[in-house]
Amino acid sequence: MRHRCNVPMLGKPADQRKALLRALTTELIRNGRIKTTKVRAQAVRSEAERMITLAKDGSLPARRQAMGYIYDKQLVHALFEQATARYGDRQGGYTRIIRTVPRRGDNAEMAFIELI
Repeated sequence: MRHRCNVPMLGKPADQRKALLRALTTELIRNGRIKTTKVRAQAVRSEAERMITLAKDGSLPARRQAMGYIYDKQLVHALFEQATARYGDRQGGYTRIIRTVPRRGDNAEMAFIELI
């Protein structure tokens, strides 16, 4: 049963799913906007907002948690320097999902996810 389990499985085993979400979160923070399927965008939204919340905190334990999740060390340092200036007055809702046309090959719902 999957009652009350709110983690989207994405059709992958746990290790592959975690690696996929880490890669998508890293690329979202690096580029500011990525195009992916709608379900993946919804899954990566919570992880990206968690990383930005850690960056707003700015403490050493928060930085170490972000380093353990995001693949690029320099990207973590840049995120922690920009977060308070960019998101200091915002209480969550750091990402936006914009739906776009379905993918041509398999008609999957596509979406852009971007940082606000």
